[in-house]
Order: sequence, then C-alpha cells, then structure tokens
Amino acid sequence: MLRSEAMPDAQSEGRIQRKPPWIRVRLRSRPEGEFERTRALMRRKQLHTVCEEAACPNIGECWANRHATVMILGDVCTRACAFCNVKTGVPGRVDPDEPGHLAEAIAELGLRHVVVTSVDRDDLADGGADQFVRCIAALRASTPDTTIEVLTPDFRRKEGALEAVADAAPDVYNHNVETVPRLYRRVRPGASYPHSVELLQRAKQRAPAVFTKSGLMVGLGEERDEVCAVLDDLRAADVDFVTIGQYLRPSPRHAEVARYWTPEEFEGLRQAALDRGFLMVSASPMTRSSYHADEDFQQLRARREAAR
Repeated sequence: MLRSEAMPDAQSEGRIQRKPPWIRVRLRSRPEGEFERTRALMRRKQLHTVCEEAACPNIGECWANRHATVMILGDVCTRACAFCNVKTGVPGRVDPDEPGHLAEAIAELGLRHVVVTSVDRDDLADGGADQFVRCIAALRASTPDTTIEVLTPDFRRKEGALEAVADAAPDVYNHNVETVPRLYRRVRPGASYPHSVELLQRAKQRAPAVFTKSGLMVGLGEERDEVCAVLDDLRAADVDFVTIGQYLRPSPRHAEVARYWTPEEFEGLRQAALDRGFLMVSASPMTRSSYHADEDFQQLRARREAAR
C-alpha cells in the first residue's frame, strides 16, 4: 500500500506549515509483515538504526523491504546539530559484541548491500573508528558477498581514524557535508566544512578503489549558487556519488524549513551535478543518504565499469 499525505510540519510563528503535495511518505506493507520482522530483528540483536533514531520519512518503505541502516556506537550523540533527531548527551560504553550482532542481523536479512553509520563519538580517542573496522571485518567474515557502505562522522581531531576505516576497504566511503558553508555555524556546530571536504578527498587518496559519496540537504536557507559551489568542491575532492534531498523538520526544537524546493528544482540540481562529472547523482525531495543504497550501488559500479 502507498499512502500519500500532506502532513503538518512543526508550528512556526503560530501557524502550521503544510508540506507540499510532492512530499510523500511511502508506507508499503508488501511483503506483508516485513516491517514488523525487521523491527523485531533489530531489537533482538540490540542494534540501533538511523531509520528510527533520525526519524527518517522513508522507514516504512525500507523496512517493509528488509532494508535498514544500522547505527553503531549507541544512540546518543556528542553533538547537537540543528537538523538531526538523534539524542544528544553523554554516550554509554562501546559494546564489544556489536560487530557480531550486526553481522548476524545482516545475514538474517539477506542483504546484498548494507549501510553502517554511527553517532558522533567525540568522547573516544579514535572517534569510534575501531568499531567501524571491527564491523567491516565481522561482515566480511559472515556475509562475504554483501557490499559494505560506511557513513562515518567527520573524525575531527582524531588522528589516524579516517585511515583506519579506509584501510578496512569498505565498498563505499560516505560522509555527508549536509549543508552549505554559510550555514554551518547554525546548522552543524562543532563541524567544519573544509574538514569534511578534505576528509572525503583523503579517503579517495587513501583507497582509490573505494567509491566516495556525500550528501546534503536543501531547505535550510541556502541559495542555488551555494549548492552548486558545494558540488564543485565535492567534485574537486574526487567524490563519485552525491545525494541531495529536502530537509524536513523533525520537531519544533529543530531548525525551521526555510522553503520546500520543487521537483523541477531538484531535477535541475541533478543535472548540474551530472554536468560536473559525478558518476552517480540522486536528487529528489525524498532522497536520503542511504535511501535505495543497494540499487544505487549496483548502478554506481556499472557506471564505473562503463567509463573504463
């Protein structure tokens, strides 16, 4: 079943801002019961997912099709980004059994492609890099045919962290720049736009065979030329794949939606990115960094082969 609805956004200045008709939440119940089975599996393996913690609007569709983005290193982040629904505070200890539980869950789901992300762990000396490495190793041992995409934090001021994860050879190294430089202080405090772009460049230099990927949101007050400037920076860093989606406000305490970009504007951004030489571009109102990651990876690999 596909449900389409214009749901109310958070209140702003005493008014309810309505989402436009092109913002559609997909709740598919086919195959029957898979959503509930995916949720039960995550609970049983004591795993967190960004689908739940970040209130992703695509959770209904993805979980019904047994796709989930696993969030390691707990469900409490050391940062407080203005767009993100993940809890902020003092995280708990790193679970040594988490890599094994992750591998078991992915084997049970039978995934061809898995996305592993995490909260920011500024409290850890390596930012959580070793747990990413252990998760990659556990997945390779358990499901060697599953391709692995990591969506890492920026590992800012964590010497050697990026190198450790890149050396573990995931199939895709993803790190989201999220927004344009002008909005970083308001939207992504604690992060650095130049550092994020440099991290992606260093990842490609360290592991040239690994695809690099980044994503950003629109609707936070950026201008089109600023978005295009980010695309220029990402291509200069040799990023292969870029995703662009509409920011949706998770709650009244988060940053307001400045405006909703139209599907036509997203198509314009998609073409602008392709014109800059990205191998793969996903740009639409409902695009998220790991949405349709399996299908996108198959296309990404095919396009690189075709370009050779």
